[in-house]
Amino acid sequence: MRLLRHARLATMHGPEPWGWVDRGALLVDGDRLHWVGAEADLPAAIAALPAVRRITDEIDLHGALVTPGLVDCHTHLVYGGDRAAEFELRLQGASYEAIARAGGGIRSTVAATRAASDDALFEAAAARARALMAEGVTTLEIKSGYGLSEAHEARCLAVARRIGRELPLTVRTTSLGAHALPPEFEGRADDYIDAVCAWLPGQQAAGLVDAVDAFCEGIGFSPVQTERVFAAARALGLPVKLHAEQLSNLEGAALAARHRALSCDHLEHLSAAGIAAMRGAGTVAVLLPGAYYFLRDSTLPPVAALREAGVPIALATDHNPGSSPAHSLLLMLSMACTLFRLTPEEAFAGITRNGARALGLPDRGTLAAGQRADLVVWDAEHPRELAYRFGHNPCRRVHAGGVERDR
Repeated sequence: MRLLRHARLATMHGPEPWGWVDRGALLVDGDRLHWVGAEADLPAAIAALPAVRRITDEIDLHGALVTPGLVDCHTHLVYGGDRAAEFELRLQGASYEAIARAGGGIRSTVAATRAASDDALFEAAAARARALMAEGVTTLEIKSGYGLSEAHEARCLAVARRIGRELPLTVRTTSLGAHALPPEFEGRADDYIDAVCAWLPGQQAAGLVDAVDAFCEGIGFSPVQTERVFAAARALGLPVKLHAEQLSNLEGAALAARHRALSCDHLEHLSAAGIAAMRGAGTVAVLLPGAYYFLRDSTLPPVAALREAGVPIALATDHNPGSSPAHSLLLMLSMACTLFRLTPEEAFAGITRNGARALGLPDRGTLAAGQRADLVVWDAEHPRELAYRFGHNPCRRVHAGGVERDR
């Protein structure tokens, strides 16, 4: 058993703001936290240990800040190529929708992804994952959605699984076949949705998928088509998530809530009815400030209404090549405060406790006995500094599942 002592703890657990413990300690037993509390209570905690579970390693953190490991609950890390040229076009006046309808956007990434080898996709995605890990990310989600055929979607999901096996972090995979219409199905969106639904059993049988997502939008898929994907997922016992209300309000959030969705993501055009439905279903609102910033959006998500309704708010990078090529979850933390007016504590809960909830992972996101021993040691006195300073990475050490890694 390992003892980490003389730390400032932001446990994100309990009634105190930030779950704050000014001089705290943690006992780590294997991949779990055995005890978390004030260092003054440590002798009693040690005395209660079974004789066979004595402390074998002790680390004095000299007053450093310790928080839960960070959770990036919405990424699209596996893809080929980039879309820097489209970024330039948007700055010259072209809209995201116009670029997509002209064959750019997601379709251009699909072509590059299909042309890339499995190893090339892995190396590029692993480099992106390592950039996130360097800032303390211990759990992340990776969506497919750039293959858009049965074989290529399976390849992308398999690459995501490989990242979870070969890198010291937890990876949750989400099937996003209903991301865009591939060129071979032009004019046949309903036929494509039939195909997406038919792929899901094979993806599940191969152990490639933890959840199912869709892009419910005018340039994506209709609520009726999204409903069909969700029905197929739920028939297999797979939880669902939704890209909802990003560019318009199609009441996708209410649709997703009817299926007890883990999360609805983006939400700039979310309605009061959608908020009420999400609250009733316990669905997490995942806000994506990187996409809001990169697309120069001007419609803010309804943060005050979400807060008043008690809908949990998470944050994520939404790393993708077209609308949020972000490699920093800490930058999203700062952006959420400055752009969306979240408090630093709300924002930090969004990349820990609520991020884990958005992935259906109740065993992480807080520092408490029984939780997974994912934690970050920071060169900081208080977690609000992580939102205050942008372009700065004070991550000192990371423990993922109780094992210290090279960040």
